[in-house]
Amino acid sequence: MKTGILLINLGTPDSPSTSDVRKYLREFLMDPFVIDINPISRWFLVNFIIAPFRSPKSAKLYEKIWTKEGSPLLTNGIALKEKLQTALGKEFVVALGMRYQSPSIHSALNELKNAGINKIIAIPLYPQYAASSTASSIESLKKQAKKLDLKQNIEIVPHFYLREEYLNALAASANGLDHKDYDHVLFSFHGLPERHIRNSDKEFGDGKCEFGSCCETAREGNRFCYRANCVQTANEIAKRLQIPKEKFTIAFQSRLGKDPWIKPYSDHEIIRLGKEGKKRILAFSPAFVADCLETIYEVGTEYNELFREHGGEKIQLVPSLNTSEEWVEGLKKIILS
Repeated sequence: MKTGILLINLGTPDSPSTSDVRKYLREFLMDPFVIDINPISRWFLVNFIIAPFRSPKSAKLYEKIWTKEGSPLLTNGIALKEKLQTALGKEFVVALGMRYQSPSIHSALNELKNAGINKIIAIPLYPQYAASSTASSIESLKKQAKKLDLKQNIEIVPHFYLREEYLNALAASANGLDHKDYDHVLFSFHGLPERHIRNSDKEFGDGKCEFGSCCETAREGNRFCYRANCVQTANEIAKRLQIPKEKFTIAFQSRLGKDPWIKPYSDHEIIRLGKEGKKRILAFSPAFVADCLETIYEVGTEYNELFREHGGEKIQLVPSLNTSEEWVEGLKKIILS
């Protein structure tokens, strides 16, 4: 009997066309884990405000990163699946499912079911736990498994932000990029509304969330706090690469709407660093295991332009883990453990 491995990532539009981007945004933003407001208000907000106005703009951005093979997030995911399959061998069957759009979690589970597996290990590819990514994917996984009447046991890896396999692979991704050649190092994570952090603290934590010093060290009470996961990830990478505390900043990108999101904001920090006279920044995006719109365009292009507008010269983006040997080997070790 074989073990099924289900890799889950967030998803991507099927093409950079406005209609496909609109379809993707609607599915993504209608998820109550993502926009956690009254269902009627969410439906109106997504269908009459966000999707109609944001889709054409987002489509143009997707066009800038799209390759001949397709979306980088998807092509990297497929390549990772294939390399991991080779590394694990014939006793395993590896499948890839996206929370939104294609290939779906349903199709991936069906693939594993037809392969005759006796159990499934599911790995949502989000290193740091968040309700809007991890919990949403796990909920979808459970629903689709029920629809397919899967009897096999499913083990879930809810996060891996402090796993040595992930941290070592992330440190290795900066190979050839010495922080000493840069004025500052920026760890830019995807942002979340502050209310998501508070809700997570109520559900899993100890009620001590302060959006500050409580994030620095790992403890049972913040094990499922996204901001704490991010801060601890950055601190561990800095330790491995011997980056002194005063030389790196942890910040959060990609905010949406007027509600307060977790701080500091990446764009604000980049402006500050430029005005302070910093010329070269080395940037990590540790929340993403595969390059995507947020890494390639937001950090690699938009933030570079913003930095130069305020006196800087260059932001060097460290590549995501993608299909690096260290990451494939790291995932293999996580699975075997």
